[in-house]
Amino acid sequence: MYLCWLDDSLGPSQVRELMIDSVGKKLLALDPHALVIDADDEASQIPPPSPQPEGEQPVRAIVSIWIDCYDRRAAVENVLRDSCERFAGYSVVESLYRDYGGNQWSGPRDWPDGVRSPGPLTVAMFEQHKDFEFDAWVRYWHEQQSPMSEAIQPRTRYVRNAVFRAITDDAPPYRAIVEEAWPSAVSITDPMQFFCGEGDPAKLNANITTMVNTTMAFIPYETMRNLTLSEWILRS
Repeated sequence: MYLCWLDDSLGPSQVRELMIDSVGKKLLALDPHALVIDADDEASQIPPPSPQPEGEQPVRAIVSIWIDCYDRRAAVENVLRDSCERFAGYSVVESLYRDYGGNQWSGPRDWPDGVRSPGPLTVAMFEQHKDFEFDAWVRYWHEQQSPMSEAIQPRTRYVRNAVFRAITDDAPPYRAIVEEAWPSAVSITDPMQFFCGEGDPAKLNANITTMVNTTMAFIPYETMRNLTLSEWILRS
């Protein structure tokens, strides 16, 4: 996975043209096994769950590419180098907790490769909590956080990417890159929907308390960055 920082002057439509129409086409020409690009395009202009720190340049695209061996990634990085101001690469272990059609919030994927996924995507990147060893940290994330959040949030897809190691110099020390798809923009911006409050303020407050307590136990919040992007599955 590659986090991509772009020219600040690019608008959302220009980000889509650059990352999907240009970078995506060039990466597909390398014949990867699969390719997904999350982009800050026109359809993703939704406030993220947590704001970006003031003055910090945000990541505006994430490239997930499946190749035989990370040692043979030079051609991939050459494409990114020509288009991005900066990029950070990670070898990750993907765990697809929930795919489209796996719960009541969406039907199975019925759109082809190369078409934007219909709902918005939020991405959270964060470091490992200092109070955990790595194995215990992953177990907490996977065995407690995942089923809890599945029960109280309307996600249509949930992809957990645990970082094995950074593969580029000066990459931020993230240990998790989490991609979550939602039914609509309102699912993100309306707390009653985001936390499945079902119109009941008491239930909403209880679910928020559960979420905050659970996430604070394993995420160092000062390291977490949230993005709202569009998911483009270019080759599945």
